[in-house]
Amino acid sequence: MSPVSSKDVVALRQKTGLGMMDCKRALEAVEGDFEKAVDYLRTKGIAKGEARSGRSMGEGLVESYIHPGGRIGVLLEIACETDFVSRSDIFKEMVHHIAMHIAAAAPLYVNQKDVPQDKIDREMNIYREQILAENKPANLVDKIAEGKLKKFFKENCLEEQPFIIDADKTIKDVVLEAVSRLKENINIRRFSRFALGD
Repeated sequence: MSPVSSKDVVALRQKTGLGMMDCKRALEAVEGDFEKAVDYLRTKGIAKGEARSGRSMGEGLVESYIHPGGRIGVLLEIACETDFVSRSDIFKEMVHHIAMHIAAAAPLYVNQKDVPQDKIDREMNIYREQILAENKPANLVDKIAEGKLKKFFKENCLEEQPFIIDADKTIKDVVLEAVSRLKENINIRRFSRFALGD
């Protein structure tokens, strides 16, 4: 096992916001490879975040964002458990960045659960007709249509979209990393995006 320097541990802690011992263990687990350690901690952070998902949330923020030029605006509500977290710089920055992302990426839904079933059925019917028109084997039609539906979710559901600031992360990853750092459940409740002329 490669020795892990305290300098690397501190650098990893600054990048991820996680505890020193977590960072040290991560670096040891991946034999000192900094980028692999970041991935290791992201995975661990996501696991921690998902474990908190059952706790109640009565606090949070409503963020308003107007894109420069005044042609696009966003209202966004994100909930958390305590006012202490809702006032924290980490939480405020995350909420602001997600509002900016909504302005840029124009999602239609928060997540897959928000997509009406009739919309999903309509999309699947269109995909099946397109695939049949391409003379694909009948036994592959549903499988290909499911793949197209996954792409639809990724393009139109906020939580599944690649984050505009770091495309290696989804918005869900961004939220779960904040959950890991703040030790509280966080949930995107709703948003509205306004574009001049729409």
